[in-house]
Amino acid sequence: MIQVQELSFSYRQDRPILTGIDFQASKGECTAILGNNGAGKSTLIKCLNRILEPQQGVVYVNGQNTRKLKRNDVAKCLAYVAQHHGGDRFTVFDTILLGRKPYIKFEPTQEDLRIVESIIKRMKLEDFALRYIDELSGGELQKVMLARALAQQPQVLLLDEPTSNLDLCNQYEVLSIIREIARTEQIVVLLIIHDLNLALRYCDKFLFLKDNRIFRYGGMEVMTAETIHEVYGIPVTVQELNGIKVVIPFPTPNNH
Repeated sequence: MIQVQELSFSYRQDRPILTGIDFQASKGECTAILGNNGAGKSTLIKCLNRILEPQQGVVYVNGQNTRKLKRNDVAKCLAYVAQHHGGDRFTVFDTILLGRKPYIKFEPTQEDLRIVESIIKRMKLEDFALRYIDELSGGELQKVMLARALAQQPQVLLLDEPTSNLDLCNQYEVLSIIREIARTEQIVVLLIIHDLNLALRYCDKFLFLKDNRIFRYGGMEVMTAETIHEVYGIPVTVQELNGIKVVIPFPTPNNH
């Protein structure tokens, strides 16, 4: 479980980005972090991972205050997959092995190599394990970055727009993998996503950010036309199609 209490962050004193963020997310669940551009979504997960240090608030992972942990121990608790990845000249195998860095003292052990090989097999990356990551497609690269995060054996997985720049097929495949990981590994997954219909299909909880604060947080009951209109400023209807909720927008000349 991750528990966030009264977290606040600003880059400048006169410009708060996050104010009084308070929520908890459970093992085995995917939570979508939602909101307009500039709402503070990426800032929030960077604060959770201590890439940014909040001015106020506490983050607990399974009862441990992350501010009291060493960086190496934070990396064992929380894994972060950024939106953009560098084009480093590493093989897929070596990239995933980097996820073991918090555990490696001098050189990788047989256990480290076994964990990496197991993840490669699970993520079906065997066919290009020795290829360089700058030769991969967007979908392949995203799976490699997920695999590297899993190599950290985290309790919490933080994902910044894991479906950005992916085609439709890869969006569904990557999110299916993420949901399966959350459930089978019993880890907390927090992911930033813009597509509300993908969020509805693959996530269990929904956290809406608006005006620097949490506007709504909960399960399917918070994913209403009223909430979406308030947060995004666009009228929508939420209907059910083949047993799945879908969001249908109705832009007007005043907003689009």
